[in-house]
Amino acid sequence: MLRALYSAAAGMESQQMNLDVISNNLANVNTTGYKESKLQFQDLLYQTTRAAGSQQGGGNELPGSLQIGQGSIPVATERIFTQGDLSQTGGNLDIAIQGQGFFQVQMPDGTLAYTRDGSFKTNSQGQIVTSDGYPVQGGFQPVPTGTTNITISATGAITYTTPSGITSSQIQLSNFNNPGGLQAIGQNLYTETQASGTPLLGQPTQNGLGELQQGYLELSNVSVVQEMVNLILAQRAYEVNSKAVQAADQMMQDSNNLQR
Repeated sequence: MLRALYSAAAGMESQQMNLDVISNNLANVNTTGYKESKLQFQDLLYQTTRAAGSQQGGGNELPGSLQIGQGSIPVATERIFTQGDLSQTGGNLDIAIQGQGFFQVQMPDGTLAYTRDGSFKTNSQGQIVTSDGYPVQGGFQPVPTGTTNITISATGAITYTTPSGITSSQIQLSNFNNPGGLQAIGQNLYTETQASGTPLLGQPTQNGLGELQQGYLELSNVSVVQEMVNLILAQRAYEVNSKAVQAADQMMQDSNNLQR
């Protein structure tokens, strides 16, 4: 009964964290370029009372084992990098990636971060920056003074039209062997880790990279209906674990009340 209390408590803690992950997904349903997270669980240590294959005498052996588990534990939050829907905005510097790849962003300490959020703007020097003012790297040149039109092709060719002529450059995207290993740091940004591997640079539409869509933004890939279903499942799992705690407590109370 005491073991049941701890196993059920471990299950309640796991489902509480599951609820935290689901709530974060729902909170970011309108976040540009957001990728949903999914909590992964593992079962805990088992106490083996009778081991499978143990000898019982006369050449007989147990065909199965007697094991009692200790509950569950969260081990990872998997990031699901499926494509989000595209929303047309008409902005010259709103760029969506249709397929794989990330934009490169230079952080204040000089390191690079990566994002799927293509809602870019210009600062006072004409640099193309994120909503937080971080410069976008990977072929994004400063917008020349007097630019009247900006054109970005699906392959990443960016052209600035000015009264004095046309200036062009080539956008480069980054990709990773294991995007799920990237570390989310907030502000719609990710940083590389040893698990993600080093970034692989390339031109859009080449080497498995997606194409660019000017005037569009990629929406969150969170499905509200699916998250609501997951929310109900997490709530019911938490509830049934709490019932197990109550049942174990009642059994302990009954044992304490036994009289000879």
